[in-house]
Amino acid sequence: MKAYLSGGMENAPELGRAWRDEMTVWLKDKIGHTVFNPVVIQNETLTDEESENFRYWRLSQRDQFKSTVRKLIKRDLDAIENEIDYVICLWDDTVLKGGGTHGEVTSAHRLSIPVYLVMKIPFDDISSWILGCCEGEFDSFEALKQFLMEKYVG
Repeated sequence: MKAYLSGGMENAPELGRAWRDEMTVWLKDKIGHTVFNPVVIQNETLTDEESENFRYWRLSQRDQFKSTVRKLIKRDLDAIENEIDYVICLWDDTVLKGGGTHGEVTSAHRLSIPVYLVMKIPFDDISSWILGCCEGEFDSFEALKQFLMEKYVG
């Protein structure tokens, strides 16, 4: 089984690496699942020049910026369509100014791929659309882990 680790990157500290790294280790060690981690894959998808410059290109080279971002979008959505079994999504303040997490959750739902949402903002503040895309909502990573243990280990 393979999980896609969805959540804010563009507006998150260190691209949201910390929670993804922790979940990667837990999933492997506790239930034997692998992950698609877009933070790691971003470095594999982009050239060194793109990695170093694409955020600056936003202000100076719009076409180059958009071309680079489209590479990331394609890789992420290809993974959702072809590689993963479920999505773990951290829904916090960092996703509210972005668009990728919304698209990932919607795409997974459209493909009948379960989405498990860890809520770091109040349930009432999460859009109905996003909630409608989710198989389950959890108040903490610990609650999600308990659910995953019961579902996949027994």
